[in-house]
Parts: sequence; C-alpha cells; structure tokens
Amino acid sequence: MRGLLALPLLFALSIVFGLGAIACSLVGARRRTRRITKAWARALLRVVGVKVVVVGLPHLPPGAAVYAANHGSVLDFPVLFGHLPVDFRIIHKRSLYFVPLINLFLHAGGHIAIDRTNPFRAQRSLVHAAEKIRGGTSVVVFPEGTRSAHGEVATFKRGSFLLAVRSGAPVVPLSLAGVKGVMPAGLRGMRTGTVRLIVHAPVPTAGRAEGEAEALAEEVRRIVAAGCAA
Repeated sequence: MRGLLALPLLFALSIVFGLGAIACSLVGARRRTRRITKAWARALLRVVGVKVVVVGLPHLPPGAAVYAANHGSVLDFPVLFGHLPVDFRIIHKRSLYFVPLINLFLHAGGHIAIDRTNPFRAQRSLVHAAEKIRGGTSVVVFPEGTRSAHGEVATFKRGSFLLAVRSGAPVVPLSLAGVKGVMPAGLRGMRTGTVRLIVHAPVPTAGRAEGEAEALAEEVRRIVAAGCAA
C-alpha cells in the first residue's frame, strides 16, 4: 500500500531527475549525469522507506569490472545507482526501450541493450560490451536474466561470464539481500525495511578459456547466493 500511495511522487521524481540526467548525458556531462542519477535513486528509496547498508566497499577493484548481481525486484536499480560508487553501465533487455522516458535515459546514458530474441544481435551486443569494458567502462549484469519470483538466486546464464572472459575483466559478485522482503509482491505489497548491498572480492578471469564461462557463472552464483542467505 505504501508504494501505491507514493506512486505519484515517485513518478514526479523520475520525470524531474530523469530529464535532468538525459540532458546532461546528451551534452557529455557524464559526472553530472552520475550525480543526478544517484540523487534520483536515493530520493526514490527514501520515499518508499528503504534504507541501504553497503558492505565490502574495499573489495571494489581499481579498474573496469563486470559486476554480477542477483535480481529480485525493480528496487535493484535504485539500490545500485544510488549506492554502488562506480561509474557503470547496465546491460539490460532490449524491451526496456519500449518504456517511455526509461528508453531515453538508457540510450542517452550509453547503457547496453541485449536482444534475447535474436542470437546474432545478442552476440553483437556482447562484442560491443566487451569493447567498452576493455576501454575502461564497468558494467552491471543480472545473470539470472529475469527477476526471481521467490527471492532465491536462480541459475546464472553463461553469456555475462563469456563477456567477462573475453574482456579479461574481473567479475565482482554483488548480493542484494533483503530486496524481496521489502517488495514481496511489487508496489502493492511494498514495505519499509533495510536492504544490504554486499560487494564480494573480485573473481579473476585472466587465463580462463571461453569454455569455462559456465563454471565461472556457477562459482559467482554460489558467492552471491551465500551473501543473500547470510
């Protein structure tokens, strides 16, 4: 009920901050875009009564990395944009381009769309993402591919880890613990509470072959799941 009551304010905040972030992105003011996006994310979390506790920041690597997180709800995005102190791009499903304003924000911000319905386009997007990482840009991926219905960490798909191996960047597991507790059934069942963002030690990919991507995916999934269960 809290989420439904707050919906008009959430929408207004998204319009104001979203347009500001888009404008800054279009003129190349990346640092200002990041600050606006962070302010937007934290404002949304305050409105719905969600506190975020971040653990493990010393584990953040100095260079570009692939950040792999579990996906429990739409709250994952403001939690990461508001509290992960890294300049990153989201790898997201292409269907988000059909959502007004969100599509402009994603496109202007240089976030990377994956078309899962077209293997050729998906592969081309992964190549593009690998080039960005090698150029120094970190990315955030949700290897489950979709939001978990029950809060359990599902199987991690190998594509994100194939990307990490190809780019040579380390994988940083992220556990978003408690997200399902504050949003068990969408905005209708929204509750106040605390979410923990746990940054785990990077898992290196140097020297790994592409054929090891699936094993790497399972290794990272176990770390993320353990963090969520702790």
